[in-house]
Amino acid sequence: MSLSPLIWVLHGPNLNRLGAREPEIYGATTLEQINQMVASRAKALGMDADCFQSNHEGALIERVHQATSASVKFMVINPAGLTHTSVALRDAMASVAIPFVEVHLSNVHRREPFRHHSYFSDLAEAVICGLGPQGYLAAIEFAAQRIPQHRG
Repeated sequence: MSLSPLIWVLHGPNLNRLGAREPEIYGATTLEQINQMVASRAKALGMDADCFQSNHEGALIERVHQATSASVKFMVINPAGLTHTSVALRDAMASVAIPFVEVHLSNVHRREPFRHHSYFSDLAEAVICGLGPQGYLAAIEFAAQRIPQHRG
């Protein structure tokens, strides 16, 4: 049985490598551990979180397109490298008009200059970067506050 409302958490390319990939930047926490933390926090707040990761831009776009028919109320997205390159994924997010938080594990503003630009930030309700896995939990808590009367 699904709790209400439904929140989708979308993870972009290479995030499946968390825990092994550049731990000095991204930490030692795996994507599975992040997904478990997210599901647990969402459940504690009376919500259901569904997590999805893909290394393929088109798969992420198709997933976003499914959000309206799935009655998704809020999204959390870490577009990863697509943050700086994907107008198509940005357009998908705009087309469904579901509020979302943009999350980044690292502080992108302390990194290479090309990482300072996001195609998503101006559409997002909020942007969280540099908090590591805790950023996802902050986004879930923010979503719970933003969804009107979700415990009903």
